Amino acid sequence: MGVTRQKHAKKIMGFYKHNFQFHEPFQVLLDGTFCQAALRNKIQIREQLPGYLDGAAQLCTTRCVIKELESLGKALYGAKLIAQRFQVRNCSHHKNPVSGSACLLSMIEDGNPHHFFIATQDQDLSNKVKRKPGIPLLFIIQNTMVLDKPSPKSLAFVQKLQTNQLVPEYQKQSIVELKEKEGLVKQVGEKRRKRKRAGGPNPLSCLKKKKKKTQEGQEPSAEKKKRRKRKRNR
Repeated sequence: MGVTRQKHAKKIMGFYKHNFQFHEPFQVLLDGTFCQAALRNKIQIREQLPGYLDGAAQLCTTRCVIKELESLGKALYGAKLIAQRFQVRNCSHHKNPVSGSACLLSMIEDGNPHHFFIATQDQDLSNKVKRKPGIPLLFIIQNTMVLDKPSPKSLAFVQKLQTNQLVPEYQKQSIVELKEKEGLVKQVGEKRRKRKRAGGPNPLSCLKKKKKKTQEGQEPSAEKKKRRKRKRNR
């Protein structure tokens, strides 16, 4: 069963590496519900997760997640201790903390440029994550960490990429910067110069000249015939 689960995870990781440029060390954002489930099921996240993902992983969380765990009191004291061991990523809620789920969603906006995984047991958060393409989702089932299969949104996104119908969000900015560097982006208000087209000869005049040449060519032949008749008469 463990080998099958490992193959399943390796296949999914290949999908995200190839289509969404995920690379080591993998950035895994954890919320309080995941930490609590790991504590309850005696899962050593730091030791077990890199082996499951087949690569180095950086476990991280946000200040909002830790603040939320602190506000919930003794019931989640152990989960708070686990979360505090991870790296804390900067969020935009320094002065006004929000819920852990809202904070994690804000961290994956604009196409998930930092290539975060989301680790959560919150079903509502999981559903919202699945609506965004390119977000790997981790959860715990029966004392085991599981990497969810790619969502329909991720599969549809990749299909559009393969048919050259869509440019990934993380590439749009780099394309704009490259164009500006090469001077290919035109400034606003810059007028486009019109190219002068080379004028060709009037087709009607060509026809007239051609016709004139045929008439001129006919005249000498008529004079020759008259001269021949005169000689015969003599």
